[in-house]
Amino acid sequence: MNRPHDKKNKKYRSLRSVLLIWFILFSIVPLAFIGWYSIFKFAKAFDQEVIQRLQGNGREVDTILNDYYSTLDNYKEKYINNAQFIQLLLSTDVDRLNNLSLEWILRSPVTSLSFYDKEGKLITTSFRDEKGQVRNFSLNKEKIVLNSKYISNLNERNEIGFLDQKNSKVSLILFSKALTAQGSTAGYFEQVIELRETFLLKLKSRLKTELFIMNESREIVLSSRPEFKNIQVKILNMSDENFIDYELLGQKYGFVLYPVIWDRSKFYIGIGAIKKDTQAILKNFNVAFVSVVSLMSLFLVMTILITTNLFLKPVERLIRALKIFEKNEKLIQLPVTTNTEIGILTEAFNEMSYKVYQVRLDLKKKIKELEKTNSELIEAQTKLVHSAKMTSLGQLVAGVAHELNNPIGFIYSNMSLLKEYADSLFLFIDQQNQNDPKIIAIKKQIDYEFIKMDLPRLIKSCQDGAQRTRDIVIGLRNFSRLEEAQLKEIDIHESIDTTLEILQGEIKNRIQVHRQYEKLPKLMCYASQINQVLMNIISNAIQAISGSGQIWITTSSVKPKIDAPAKIQISIQDSGAGMDATTIDKIFEPFFTTKGVGQGTGLGLSISYGIVQNHGGEIQVRSEKGVGTEFMIILPLKPNTQFKA
Repeated sequence: MNRPHDKKNKKYRSLRSVLLIWFILFSIVPLAFIGWYSIFKFAKAFDQEVIQRLQGNGREVDTILNDYYSTLDNYKEKYINNAQFIQLLLSTDVDRLNNLSLEWILRSPVTSLSFYDKEGKLITTSFRDEKGQVRNFSLNKEKIVLNSKYISNLNERNEIGFLDQKNSKVSLILFSKALTAQGSTAGYFEQVIELRETFLLKLKSRLKTELFIMNESREIVLSSRPEFKNIQVKILNMSDENFIDYELLGQKYGFVLYPVIWDRSKFYIGIGAIKKDTQAILKNFNVAFVSVVSLMSLFLVMTILITTNLFLKPVERLIRALKIFEKNEKLIQLPVTTNTEIGILTEAFNEMSYKVYQVRLDLKKKIKELEKTNSELIEAQTKLVHSAKMTSLGQLVAGVAHELNNPIGFIYSNMSLLKEYADSLFLFIDQQNQNDPKIIAIKKQIDYEFIKMDLPRLIKSCQDGAQRTRDIVIGLRNFSRLEEAQLKEIDIHESIDTTLEILQGEIKNRIQVHRQYEKLPKLMCYASQINQVLMNIISNAIQAISGSGQIWITTSSVKPKIDAPAKIQISIQDSGAGMDATTIDKIFEPFFTTKGVGQGTGLGLSISYGIVQNHGGEIQVRSEKGVGTEFMIILPLKPNTQFKA
C-alpha cells in the first residue's frame, strides 16, 4: 500500500500560473516570434537590396579596370610586333624612345612608361606629372637594373601584371617582353597606371558611393575618405563575408568587398553606401510592428487574467478555508454562491468540516490521556535501560581489569627475578672448568651459547608483553573510571616503534610496514593510554590483513587555526579487507566486533575513542571494501587545564 506524501515536502503549483504559462507559450511567444522573425527578414531584405546595388557598382569598377588592362595589352601587342620598335630597344636610342613614350602616354591611360635593354638595364622612363605634362627621367651615370624575379617570370611568358603600392599610390603594372624575329629577347618595357585619390573621387561622384582599395592581405592602401582606414581592423577579424556594417561620424555604412584580378595580383574594391534612408524606413516599420504586437499581447494577457480570476476565485476561497480549517479547531462553513460543480464542492466541504470537527472533539480527550501515559512509560523505560546498561558495563570492565591485574603483576614482578636467576646461572656455568670435555660436550649439545644470547631477549620480550598487558588493564580501569593515569611527555615515534616491536611476531614474514615520520615535538599525554590506542589500532590493522599485505604509518604536524593549539596527526593505513559504511558507523560502540565468537570483545576501539577524546583529540576513519582502512589520530601537543585521564 502506498503511503501518502508529506504535505510539507510536496510542492504545489498555482492553477492560475499554469494557465498563464500555457497561454504565454501558445499565444504570446508565437506572436513575439512572428514579430521578431518578420522584423529580421525585413532588415535582411533591405540589406540584400543594398548588397545587390553595391555589387553592381563593383562590377562597373571591375569593368573599368579590365578596360585598362585591355588597353595596356593592346598597346603591348601593337609595339612588340613592330620591327622599328624592336630596333629602338636593341640600339637603346633614348631620344627616339622618349618621343615614342610621349605619343604613347598621351593616347592611353598610362601614367608611366619605362624601357629596359635585353639585360634588364633601364634605358629611359617617361611619366605624366600632376599637371598632366609628360616628363622624362634622366639616368646620368646611375644604373637601374630590372629585378631578376621579373626577368625569370618573363622567361616563361611574354608579360606579367601585378599591383604595387607606395605611400598613398596604387599602381597597376604590366611588364612585357619584346622579341626579335629570331625569337631572342630584344628588351623589356613597363606600362604603369597610377590609381590616386582623384581616381576614387571621380568614381565616388559617378557612383554616389564611398570606395577604398585593399591589397590581397586586406590592408587598405587607398580610400575616398581617410577615416575609412579604421575599417581595416574589422575586416581582418572577420571571416569571408560579403557585407560589412561600419559606423563613421554618426552615419552607418554598408560595405561589400568586390574581388578584382589584375593578371597575377588579386585585390579588393570596397564599395559602401549610407544606410540612412533604409534605416529610417526600417525603424518606422519596427516601431509600428512592435506597437501592434505589444497591444495584442497586452489585450491577450488582460483577457486571460480576467477569465482566470472569474473561474478560479471560488476555488481559491475554498483552498483558503481548507488551510484555515487545518490549522484551527473551529468549525468553518462557506456560503454556496453558485449551482455549478464548485457549488457542489463547497457543500461537500461544509459537510466534511462539520464531521471532522466532531471527531476532533472526541479525539482530543483520548489523545491527552494517551500522551500522559506514554510519557510516563518512556521516562521509566529510559531510566531503567540507562541504569542497567551502565551497571553491567561498569561491573564487567572493572571485573576484567581486576582479574587480570593480579596475575599480570605476578608475572611482571617475577620476570625480574627470572632475569637475575638466569644471569647467576650463566655466571656459575662460565666459572666452571671450560676445558673439561664433558662440559664442552654438554654446552654443545644444548647450544649453550645460543641460549645464553637468546634467553635475555626472551625475558625482555616477556617483560614488554607483561607491561603492555598491564597498560591494557590500566586502560580498562580508566574506561570504568577505577583509577587515573599519569601525565608526561613522550616521543610518539618511540611509542609506535615499541608497539611494532611487541607485535613483531604477527608481522614477521607476512606484512611489510612503511614508516614515514615527520620531525615532531614531544607529546604531553597519558603515555600508557596513548600506547594502548596505538596497540589497538595497529593490532586491528594486522588482523584485517589475511595473508601478506602492507601497513603505512605516517606522522605529521597539523597546521593550527588562529588561536588554536598545535596538533599532530598519526595515520595508520592497511591493505586489508576494508569496511562498509554500516560497519564504520558502529566500530566505536562498546562490544561491537566483526570478529568471530571468542576472538574479540569489541572494547578496543571504544576504549581508544574515549582515550583520544579525553586528550582533546579525534579519530577519523576512511575505509573501502577490498581496498583497506585508514585511521587518523589527531592529538593536541598539550592538553588544556581541565584535561583529566
